Amino acid sequence: MGIHDHDLGRTEANFAALTPLSFIERAAEVYPSKVAIVHGELRRSWAQVYSRCRQLASALQRVGIGKGDTVAVMLPNTPPMVEAAFGVPMAGAVLNTLNTRLDSETIAFMLDHGEAKAVIVDPEFTGVLKKAIALRQSNDKLVVIDTEDALFNGPAETIGMAYETFVATGDPHFEWQLPQDEWDAIALNYTSGTTGDPKGVVYHHRGAAINAISNILEWDMPKHPVYLWTLPMFHCNGWCFPWTLAARAGVNVCLRRVEAKTMIDAIKAHGVMHYCGAPIVHGLLVNAPEELKEGLPRGVKAMVAGAAPPASMIEGMERLGFELTHVYGLTEVYGPASVCAKHEAWDEVDIGQRARLNARQGVRYHLQRDARVMDPETMRPVPWDGETMGEIMFRGNVMMKGYLKNPKATREAFAGGWFHTGDLAVQHPDGYIKIKDRSKDIIISGGENISSIEVEDVLYRHPAVVAVAVVAKPHPRWGETPCAFVELKPGATLTPQDIVAHCRLHLAGFKVPSAVVFCELPKTSTGKIQKYELRKRAGSGSAIDAG
Repeated sequence: MGIHDHDLGRTEANFAALTPLSFIERAAEVYPSKVAIVHGELRRSWAQVYSRCRQLASALQRVGIGKGDTVAVMLPNTPPMVEAAFGVPMAGAVLNTLNTRLDSETIAFMLDHGEAKAVIVDPEFTGVLKKAIALRQSNDKLVVIDTEDALFNGPAETIGMAYETFVATGDPHFEWQLPQDEWDAIALNYTSGTTGDPKGVVYHHRGAAINAISNILEWDMPKHPVYLWTLPMFHCNGWCFPWTLAARAGVNVCLRRVEAKTMIDAIKAHGVMHYCGAPIVHGLLVNAPEELKEGLPRGVKAMVAGAAPPASMIEGMERLGFELTHVYGLTEVYGPASVCAKHEAWDEVDIGQRARLNARQGVRYHLQRDARVMDPETMRPVPWDGETMGEIMFRGNVMMKGYLKNPKATREAFAGGWFHTGDLAVQHPDGYIKIKDRSKDIIISGGENISSIEVEDVLYRHPAVVAVAVVAKPHPRWGETPCAFVELKPGATLTPQDIVAHCRLHLAGFKVPSAVVFCELPKTSTGKIQKYELRKRAGSGSAIDAG
């Protein structure tokens, strides 16, 4: 022990566990009357929300839920979802936000695998949850709590205790405790599980607090930002933004359903300053009727992830006067953990070059330790030449504890002291990372590797294209060839031959799609295109040859 450690240990006076729960405590103390939640006619202050979160935590403890227990929620972006982000961990429990678009069988698996002791459900999803409960393998007691929402106009079936009644059983002055260790679990999030069962990703208090602060730094978020909930809060805990907004004493503008009109109305009515989403969400605004967009404030900041923003989207957002920031990440890194940090010089180049610069996955988040493109065989960084392919890897503070009950997958994910994303990329001379493909999305045609992302980038340059996905299609001679699934803008008419002709202008012949399908692309609840569904279609022989 060195002289700087002798008799200088940690005490309650000089050390406290990092947790986002501290953020709401401060917001309520410093800005008690500031609006925290807007939902329809409902307005709640930070003091009120903090009190309700403490009540929820107390009520959960009174039914026997405590440290390390899982509380699942199946909720849209409504006030109870915001409250769950704080109330559940205040009870010492772990919050498991369920994807509201999943089927009963998958929900049943998650309830069993996560060993949920309670579940809070919105009336829109009681039917699915009721079936899921019946399909559970476990016989353990499950406390079911039904929320209500004045903005939901569908049929409501009650399957448990009313949420307001349940919260009222709790103590609004409940003295919650900081986690004993900042490494304690705060949340459980399941990956999409496109092959096999979903994996349960466990978050810790430290990572949640650190990514919430990083969100502030990436966006230079001011005090009291007004944030529109277009991103599902079930997705990576809303990229940690419920905790970010508490740190800034901001406004959560809730949104049950993401539609162009409801988004635009909310932005105008509440002076929204920030929102996040997949490209499809921003496309709703860009492609909305002009009369609907009249009066939209300029200077709104938007984050995009899930796919690189094409030039058409960047142009559209610039016309709206919106500032678009491209971020990248995965469930395992709490949502976004790298950002395409902009430089003023980029404003001087043409839109095509600006789109290429902004389409990169960028550099590590402020408080993430590192993000690198590594050679997975040697575990050494690839040269920063923009050409040498490797795998994107992360390490540091913004990182999951691991996969629940899956030590083998955890070891593989963290092999060599880095988290392996499975995304193939290059690193440019300025250090910015650019994805070339998911490892499973490389198309091998006649021994040549084709990046589906490269082909997609070309297709997005066509003015009539709104969304596109390229997957491998079996071919008797070449093994695989690219198959393009294309979603056109309303009113646009193109033939497969038009698409092929456009691609031939920009791509080597072997990279040009051999088949083109016009359709509405299947998407996840977060707006990501479901390529595995398209692979099934391409493999079934139903894809139309372009000739």
